[in-house]
Amino acid sequence: MLYMHDLWVNWFEGEENGYNVCRFHEWRKEDGIEIVDQIPLLLVEDQLYESIENDLQDLPMSLLQDVQKRTYMKKNQERHTIEYAAVVTNGHDVIVFDTLGYTLPVKKSRLIPRQERLVFEMVQGKKPATYKMEEEFTKEYHILSLEPEKMSGLTRRERQLKQLLMMALDQLKHSDYPEEIRYWLTEWNPVEYQSIKELTTDEAWDRLYHGTSHGWTIHHEELCGKLVKGQPFFETIWQGEYQKAEKHIKSQN
Repeated sequence: MLYMHDLWVNWFEGEENGYNVCRFHEWRKEDGIEIVDQIPLLLVEDQLYESIENDLQDLPMSLLQDVQKRTYMKKNQERHTIEYAAVVTNGHDVIVFDTLGYTLPVKKSRLIPRQERLVFEMVQGKKPATYKMEEEFTKEYHILSLEPEKMSGLTRRERQLKQLLMMALDQLKHSDYPEEIRYWLTEWNPVEYQSIKELTTDEAWDRLYHGTSHGWTIHHEELCGKLVKGQPFFETIWQGEYQKAEKHIKSQN
């Protein structure tokens, strides 16, 4: 079995989609980078790699058995054993997972570029290991788990705010006041005010969702800020992203 040593990881916990497991250039100082002393490296087939990167499904038992207790981390000069963790690659991309003792990839991380290149060098010319998945991987996307193309080109902050916007819109759709949907659609697209008045609630919702689910602009940000106002949970996320952004900008200057 191949092993990597002194690996830099930046864990993102409970992330279903790979686009939320940030690449190195989007890491922040407050993220809390950790060093893995030793960890197995697995070359796997594309379907399994996609499942690990973009889902939170149970991993094949044979894979878990192969990597069990083979990862070590150092804390306060003491070496700790990790139950199930590994670096996995399909030869084109790389991700690290830690199951926290469960059977699914609860924590995920990218690698720094130098260590990513080392992965590709180590697996070059090798055949991927075959692990039987319990069921064929088919990813389902929805408003709280947008398709990758709807997040493409966005920064870490923009992705976080867009997810917050989608959460607020989802809550709006299922609220006790569906008539508000037309109001918010008018906020989003005021020039269509006259035609919006004629729409059914479902039609207004479809137009609002499809209008906001692509890209990210200052218009998206303004709508998000208005939608979350007065909702403590959403406002905390909103303010947290602004504080993180300010810290990041200051650290760059």
